[in-house]
Amino acid sequence: MPLHRLTSITLGVPNVGATAGYYEDFGLTPVGEKAENRFATAEGGEQLKITHSPLRRLVELGVGVDDPDDLDRIEASLAKLDVAGKRDETSLRVLDPNSNTLVVLEIAPHLVQVPVEQVPYNGPGRVSRPDGRAPGVERTNKVRPKKLGHVVIGSKDQDASQKFFTEGIGFKASDHVPSLASFLRCSTDHHNLLIQKAPVDFLHHTAWEVDDVDEVGRGATEMLEGNPERHVWGLGRHHIGSNFFWYLKDPAGNFSEYYSDLDCIVDDALWKPSVVEGTRGVYNWGPPLPPSFLKPEDLAALMTGTHSPR
Repeated sequence: MPLHRLTSITLGVPNVGATAGYYEDFGLTPVGEKAENRFATAEGGEQLKITHSPLRRLVELGVGVDDPDDLDRIEASLAKLDVAGKRDETSLRVLDPNSNTLVVLEIAPHLVQVPVEQVPYNGPGRVSRPDGRAPGVERTNKVRPKKLGHVVIGSKDQDASQKFFTEGIGFKASDHVPSLASFLRCSTDHHNLLIQKAPVDFLHHTAWEVDDVDEVGRGATEMLEGNPERHVWGLGRHHIGSNFFWYLKDPAGNFSEYYSDLDCIVDDALWKPSVVEGTRGVYNWGPPLPPSFLKPEDLAALMTGTHSPR
């Protein structure tokens, strides 16, 4: 696979200051001048930029490749789909017209993640943690996402967008929910991009990896203290991808997810994409699925171009 990770995203929002403050609360680290509204994760480097836009939207999606040869191959694959991009020595910029997603393929270093110390869990007849409390309940540090894991976008033509990203750019399919979503990957993570069938192109959510389920819960709890309107859905565990999740909402209306324990596909030959029906494709356990998760409350406003933030 010439692709190896998501490098960064640029969010366009009407209320830049409020949204930037939210992602700082979320645990991302500001970089550069404050007015630039750029943020880094603990291990992925600078991965978020926030800029002004009349409507909330995904302005750019960055994907890492190894070298110019990778860019050449992707450019040739896109040409077979009659799609042209803008090329320079280190990057290729190309637009998926069905999801209105501008993809920036760029030569970038691989992500190197520091292994997290395995937390001991007690179980029936198994004392892995004798004479001590669970480490998760003793933590007092602020939760800091390790990396940008995946992005979920809406597309007016899900099949066409999937073809653009798989046959054109080189993503691989992991799993499918019929008439709803396709889970695609550009790394060993189960999915880095989810394309959701929608009446309008829009950003559904971004997902940020933390160490474990305790960090998912701790991060969301801190975000909700004094700001209960940020809550969307969680705590739960997805079936596809297997990850723990908790979804929150930024002031512009974008969902952001803390997640941990995502499936990893290290050998393509050992993974067979599945088709999962019904809500089981969305989650395995957790609170009832809120209708606003699949159809955000501002979806109609986005369709008419009248969206305004809280």
